[in-house]
This record gives sequence, structure tokens and C-alpha cells, in this order.
Amino acid sequence: MLLKCVLRDLLQEKEVQKNLLQVHLNGLLQTDDRIAHKEITRQLHLENVVGDKVFGSFAENLAFLLEALKKGDRSSSRPVLFVLDEFDLFAHHKNQTLLYNLFDVSQSAQAPVAVVGITCRLDVLELLEKRVKSRFSHRQIHLLSSPTFPQYVDRVRTQLSLPDDFPDDKFAEDWKASVKSLCEDKSVEDVLKRHFNSSRDFRSLHMLLMLCLSRVSVSKPAIRPADLLEASRHCFTDSKANMLHGLSILELCLIIAMKHLNDVYEGEPFNLQMVHNEFKKFLQRKSNSMYNFDQPVIMKAFEHLQQLELIRPVDSSSAKTQREYQLMRLMLDHSQIMEALQKYPQCPTDVKQWATSAFA
Repeated sequence: MLLKCVLRDLLQEKEVQKNLLQVHLNGLLQTDDRIAHKEITRQLHLENVVGDKVFGSFAENLAFLLEALKKGDRSSSRPVLFVLDEFDLFAHHKNQTLLYNLFDVSQSAQAPVAVVGITCRLDVLELLEKRVKSRFSHRQIHLLSSPTFPQYVDRVRTQLSLPDDFPDDKFAEDWKASVKSLCEDKSVEDVLKRHFNSSRDFRSLHMLLMLCLSRVSVSKPAIRPADLLEASRHCFTDSKANMLHGLSILELCLIIAMKHLNDVYEGEPFNLQMVHNEFKKFLQRKSNSMYNFDQPVIMKAFEHLQQLELIRPVDSSSAKTQREYQLMRLMLDHSQIMEALQKYPQCPTDVKQWATSAFA
């Protein structure tokens, strides 16, 4: 947001507006150097210049693109600003080729290039390879916002305000009154306080307000407190608990067996063999055999829970251990499991009773 404001002010200068080229890349979208190169070419409008040329390396490719932007000598080359959002994700590209070449060009003054990286990770420099770090200018700006609650509420009012030149004066007046009324509502204040205590990041606040605004329509031309409460519920949805609703009965039974092991051994790590033994105790109390599964099927279900990151290995060295004896930890707490069981579609009664019983 700060960068956008700076660029907006900068582009008001005629000379900058006429010459500055911008390239915006996002680590979530440009997941490798090939995709990034295509996007750079597209944003610089050089598709026709590149054509079907084949380049030996990314450095060669980038040098060609920058050469194509020159208008005579080096001093008259058009300056290019590269903005890399989710900068830390670019550090995961193979050999960090993109970052190396961009930093190399900007440091060696081959062309007037500036690179700005945006990330929420404070340890991002630790992700850079030595050769990349050596070409980084080490200029950093940390934006650590810590507003007070009244300032937070003022930001809500500001974000929901309409611009002064809004064409419909009557609607603008009604909207302003509805926003004022909304911010003074006690239930709304409680919701905002919860978000404020959870995260003071304005990005999460914008997400909350966007969910509210998506409910505004011709028939509902204002945001109501109920809309904010519903949006807050969506923001605080427990994704891991929701994931449990899509598990098979076998996978759910394994999770319950792990819960009992956690209760008995006070959170100590467990392995598949221990979970299977716990599950067998449950089966022994049942007269029917609807829960009888072969060992390979149970192994597959256990691995699926690991892929979903509902369980994880205690350390990397356990990968050398036989799979049945690899030590794991459950990444769910008691309340998440019990809440998911209540919402699980057509959950068998005996499984629910097993989960709530004090003994395995």
C-alpha cells in the first residue's frame, strides 16, 4: 500500500510518467523463471521483439530485453522498476537465477534498473544464496504497524468511506450515516476488537471488509452488523477442523485413536503401530466387523493424514525409520476434533461415543 502511494505520487511528474517502465511480479503467480520471463516480456510489450528467439540462459534473455529498451546510449535508456511481491517465494526458484540476474544488472549499472521486493518475512535474507546476497544493496524498510484500537476503528471508517466526488449525493449521505451507525454498534465493536487482538495487520482487516461489501446489493444498500458478524465467522474459520469433515471413517477413527494416545501419554509422540493397536481396542468392543480394515489400507489412510499435515514427523531423522515406527505428532487439539465430529455428516454413533469416552 505504501509502495502504491509512492508510485502514484511519483507518476505525477511528467518526466517519470513518460519514461518509467514498471514490471510487477508476484511469487504466487510466477512460480518459476520461465513464467517470470514471459510475464516480464509481456509487461514490457516486447513480445514482437523476442519472437521465436532461443536464449541460452536467463541472463542472456534479460540482457536482450533491456537492450531492446535502449533509446541510443546508456544514459538515455528507459528506466525499469521491478516490483517483486511475495519476494520470499522467488528465493525458492531453482538456483535463484531470476533474483541473481536482476540484482546483478541493477548493481553493475548495465541499465537503469531498480528492484523492490515486498515480503512479510523478516528472515528473508537468510533464504538468499551467497552470490545473490552479495549483489543485494541491503537497504531494507521494516513496516511494523502497531495502531491503537481507536485508530483501528478510524481505519475501518476510512476504508468504508466513499470518495468526495461520488456521483450520487443521496446515496453517499445515507452510506456515510450507515457506516457511522455501524462503527458505533456494540456487537460490531466486539468483532473489531477480536480482530484487533488477533492481528493488527490491515490486510486481514481489508479481507473482513471485502466480505462485508460483497453482501451489499440494491435490496441491501448498507452493511449491517449481522454482515460483519458473518464475515468475521468466515475469517476465523478453522481450516484444519473443516478438513476433518472430508475424511473417510477410517481416517477419522485413526484421528480419534491418536487423540486417546495424546490423552493417555500427555502429548508424547506416537507411531502407526501404536495408533493401530488403539484402533484394535475399539474394534474388540464391537460385535460387527464394519470397521475391519487390512493393514495396507490403514497404512494408506495414515499416509494421507500426513499429506494433509494433520500429523507430522517429530524430526527429519525419523524418515530413515521403518514407516510403522516413525514417530508422529497430532497437529489438532481436543476441541477441534470434538467440534468436527459434531459436524461430520452421518457420523456413526459408536464412533462419537468412542471419541467422548474417557477410556480407549
